[in-house]
Amino acid sequence: MTGAKNVLNKPLKTCCRDPLTGFYRTGKCDTGPGDDGLHVVCARVTAEFLKFSRSRGNDLSTPYPEAGFPGLKPGDRWCLCAARWKEAMEAGAAPPVVLAATHMSALEFVSLDELTAHAVDRPDGDD
Repeated sequence: MTGAKNVLNKPLKTCCRDPLTGFYRTGKCDTGPGDDGLHVVCARVTAEFLKFSRSRGNDLSTPYPEAGFPGLKPGDRWCLCAARWKEAMEAGAAPPVVLAATHMSALEFVSLDELTAHAVDRPDGDD
């Protein structure tokens, strides 16, 4: 997982440590063995997206302490599955993304232009 690159072909930055995100719970949207969902898009979740995700069977708002999941609230950053983010984009409910913290493998699902159109940071990777 070391040396991972973001969609800007620069070193992958941390998405969030509070709540601690990433498939491997490192704070980064890194991927590798076992991450079948490709949790690679660093998003700043919105109420609209949380509602959308819940309607698709993935309730990200409700805490699940048994799994160490605090539940998300609008404004939290979280590593989302690339396919779910694309689905939300197509439905008009995509949350903003952090390009510098979005893993380059997201480009297998969505274009850099689509991500940039929803970016909270500039394409040079700065907030």
